[in-house]
Amino acid sequence: MKLVGISGAIIGNKTAIVVQKVLEEVKKLDPEIETELLDMKEYDVQFCDGRDPSAYTGDTKKVIDSVASSDFCLIGTPIYQASMSGVLKNLFDLIPPSALQQKVIGFVATGGTYQHYLVIENQLKPIAGFFRSYVAPGYVYVHDDHFNEFKEIKDPDVLERIERLAAELVFMQKRLKTAE
Repeated sequence: MKLVGISGAIIGNKTAIVVQKVLEEVKKLDPEIETELLDMKEYDVQFCDGRDPSAYTGDTKKVIDSVASSDFCLIGTPIYQASMSGVLKNLFDLIPPSALQQKVIGFVATGGTYQHYLVIENQLKPIAGFFRSYVAPGYVYVHDDHFNEFKEIKDPDVLERIERLAAELVFMQKRLKTAE
């Protein structure tokens, strides 16, 4: 089984830190699960222009193929102007709906205000519905205050939610595979 964690940011590293932490917790639960961090700032992805996803090349093709080849996904985004990042929206536009269909998805987000956690409920979960994905019931929102000066997550409640999300992802994915 392969879990791809997506950090939908091209600046900063807090979102990637949170995504990586969930991936680490998944590995603790089941070391046989292959994990991959897809940090969008490391790729030169084209803007979606409506062509068939298979027609893209270079980094854009690599990113599409990575998501499509995953068994399940963890998607992270910083929150800008009460919405997901443009990078993540572009990725959602690039990947074919079949790439996430009937796959388990978990969500994490980072932001500078405590109200932005609702973006997961109001924007990200409906997109998962469009893709016909199975969504983990829990999610993690991490505010700037939850990090210490070394950009490590310091808040024990956030760390507990990260562990719970990892457990939900593994549980749901294993149950889904058992049912097939």
